[in-house]
Amino acid sequence: MKNLLIILFCFQLGIMFSQEDEDRAEIIAEANQYVATGNEVLVKDGNFPKAEGEYRKAISKNPVDATAKYNLANAYYNTEKYNEANQRYTEAAKTATSKTEKHKAFHNQGNTYMEQKKYKEAVEAYKNALRNNPADDETRYNLALAKQLLEKQKNEDKGGDKDNKDENKDENKDKENKDSKEGENKEDKKEGEDDKEKKGDEGEEEKDEKGKDNKDEEGDPKDEGKDKNEDKKEGDGKPEEQKKQPQQVQGQLSPQQVKSLLEAMNNEEKKVQDKINAKKAQGAKTKTEKDW
Repeated sequence: MKNLLIILFCFQLGIMFSQEDEDRAEIIAEANQYVATGNEVLVKDGNFPKAEGEYRKAISKNPVDATAKYNLANAYYNTEKYNEANQRYTEAAKTATSKTEKHKAFHNQGNTYMEQKKYKEAVEAYKNALRNNPADDETRYNLALAKQLLEKQKNEDKGGDKDNKDENKDENKDKENKDSKEGENKEDKKEGEDDKEKKGDEGEEEKDEKGKDNKDEEGDPKDEGKDKNEDKKEGDGKPEEQKKQPQQVQGQLSPQQVKSLLEAMNNEEKKVQDKINAKKAQGAKTKTEKDW
């Protein structure tokens, strides 16, 4: 009886596993059909939206299969949707069960990073591809190229930083020169003001000295004009009446000069009148007509 029960239990388990295998096989077959349809419409018709839908159906039906994810990543790459492609390559590499599948996923992911000029990420992707297939010369070549471009990119970045530093240095130098120039102008202005004050002080001293000279020993202003007039009065020998005449103002004619000027004007007017009378005596000249 006991052995009979064991036999029945094993039989039931066999039926269950057989049913699961059948269901699993059916799921895989259906997913593969979606992938095939996606490949067909993409290759023949170039219908990316429909192919994308078919690949998504396959992934949803069989998420553990890397084929649909890998093909969808390739479709994104060919349409330059690099971010979506990288995401799907990463998923394909994780779910892949063989090194060949992993190598392909990482290799193509490296190519995607190269298109985006993300050379650091590309180097890591190619290294992962070579870990799964060290004999692939194409991956090795791409890795060397990615390293070279990464080094060039770093040098350019350093050069840019250096240019920015030099530019900032030049700006600071120009600012220092400007401040220095302004400081010199201030010093020159101050020195000019000092010279002006000094000159003013010297002028005041000269003025004081001149005023001092114009004073006599007792401190009263000297009357040099008075002394000269007294000397002239004593020794000029002119009649008293002439001396009493008012002193002539500068720029004004004396009565004698006015008289002489009038006589001269009368003489000139007389000469002109004489010439006119002489011409009248000779007779007027007739005009001649011009020939046209």
